[in-house]
Amino acid sequence: MPDVAADGLRVLFCGINPGLMTAATGHHFARPGNRFWPALHRSGFTPRLLAPSEQRELLSYGLGITNVVARATARADELSAEEYREGGRLLVVKVARLRPRWLAVLGVTAYRAAFDDRKARVGPQARTIGGTRVWVLPNPSGLNAHWTPAALAEEFGRLREAAAKE
Repeated sequence: MPDVAADGLRVLFCGINPGLMTAATGHHFARPGNRFWPALHRSGFTPRLLAPSEQRELLSYGLGITNVVARATARADELSAEEYREGGRLLVVKVARLRPRWLAVLGVTAYRAAFDDRKARVGPQARTIGGTRVWVLPNPSGLNAHWTPAALAEEFGRLREAAAKE
């Protein structure tokens, strides 16, 4: 799944791994129940709700998308601990090269596994990658039902506000 990325982005969003629909369409967060695109809009990152097929428009807003693990699966729990660790290692290299101001990892469990940080919580992290700050956002999958759409958008909004201050 190709990244939507460029040097010096405001925020590089990092999903866990491509779902099967994402892999089939070539569009990030393509599954209809995924709440990434609505949260991005409701939080003020984008002026309108983008469709997954419009993902390249994110670059004009200083935003991009990548994944921790490249392998597509039906569910993230199909990934191994080693895939997460290797994905975290490769993500550090990518972030050091692209130098976004913020890396936003979508899913606290994925962040903990990729960066061996068992105590991480949703929100800003102490960790930096070079000059890039790190924020953990909730996983926007429709399977993550304990984060309502409103709460998800509110957390995305906290990141947007922090990114706007820099």
